[in-house]
Amino acid sequence: MLDTTRRGMDADIYDAFLEQLNRFVRDRLIPAEEQVEALGRVPDDVLAEMRDMGLFGVTMPEEYGGAGMNVSQYIGFVQALAYAAPAFRSILSINVGMVNSAISNFGTSEQKAEWLPRLAAGEIAAFGLTEPDSGSDSAAMKTRAVKSGNGYVLNGTKRYITNAPFADMILVMARTNAEPLPKNGHVSAFLVPRNTPGVSIGSPDGKMGQAGSAIADVILEDVQVGGEALLGGAEGIGFRAAMNSLNNGRLSVAGASVGYAKRILDTGLRYATERKAFGEPIANFQLIQAMLADSKAEIYAAECMLKDACARADRQENIIVEAAAAKLFASEMCGRVADRVVQIHGGAGYLKEYLAERFYRDVRIYRIYEGTSQILQLVIAKNMLREFAAVL
Repeated sequence: MLDTTRRGMDADIYDAFLEQLNRFVRDRLIPAEEQVEALGRVPDDVLAEMRDMGLFGVTMPEEYGGAGMNVSQYIGFVQALAYAAPAFRSILSINVGMVNSAISNFGTSEQKAEWLPRLAAGEIAAFGLTEPDSGSDSAAMKTRAVKSGNGYVLNGTKRYITNAPFADMILVMARTNAEPLPKNGHVSAFLVPRNTPGVSIGSPDGKMGQAGSAIADVILEDVQVGGEALLGGAEGIGFRAAMNSLNNGRLSVAGASVGYAKRILDTGLRYATERKAFGEPIANFQLIQAMLADSKAEIYAAECMLKDACARADRQENIIVEAAAAKLFASEMCGRVADRVVQIHGGAGYLKEYLAERFYRDVRIYRIYEGTSQILQLVIAKNMLREFAAVL
């Protein structure tokens, strides 16, 4: 039987890289979190160090300047990085996740040669799918790409686009047919440099949490691109590329949820052992222990789900259900862990001087982007029902 498993990096090299990354997270990124909060972005010197470490290219093929991690290794990387504030993962996650996946799996050889080395070196990408009136509903997409000579003219607005204020390139989903087509064939994808005339970025949106991870509108007004900007050189593959990329995006959010949940739980453990009530650490109280134990059990369960989903992805199985299930469970889990740690802190957990308050705000978005929990429930259920009907 032919083995199609993605091999990824050499295991010893990967382990050494993770050890280096864990030190970088604790020695460099966590101390920089207050600066990120104050600046509203990752500081330039920290960003330069992240580029020098090759963090923007961990999943890119080696021939294009990347490390060639497989899915399991990539999600392990995400978990380690996500122990620090979300902004550090956010700034590079679109590069190494959705955009790399779209270009590597659907791009022409020329597009791969043009963009993958640049993204691996640290140019920042954004992923333009969501619009003011459409997200998961591609039929409602209004951004149009109209043929013009050997290229296209793009018009429309994309909303809530991560990294838009920092982006060098935006992968834009646009409809090349006014009418909905079977299998979302009306949606195409375009590789659009940020400095293309007609591309403008709105003011960064104020958010509940995740300081330094900026989102904004991307406005496209008569944006002229050449035919070489069309992903794969063919119309109608944009939504397929987006959905293929979203599997990776969902695994990434699940990995981020696990990594940050570990940080949150460690903070709760530290507080519970240091804070005293009635003459002893509150960690000695059984109801506090129950919250700590439930959090540990749920983190472990999410890790196991992720490990299985990633292994399936590396065997190149269809993981639409597994990716949805892992993201659904892990993101909801992370919210519960953050809530328990606020509760463990008591009144102090409601104060900004304690990390628990920031954690609680930061993790709320995990249940929304890359598919809300409710959309993921529908994805899982519809696929279950389809499989059940097929065996009747």
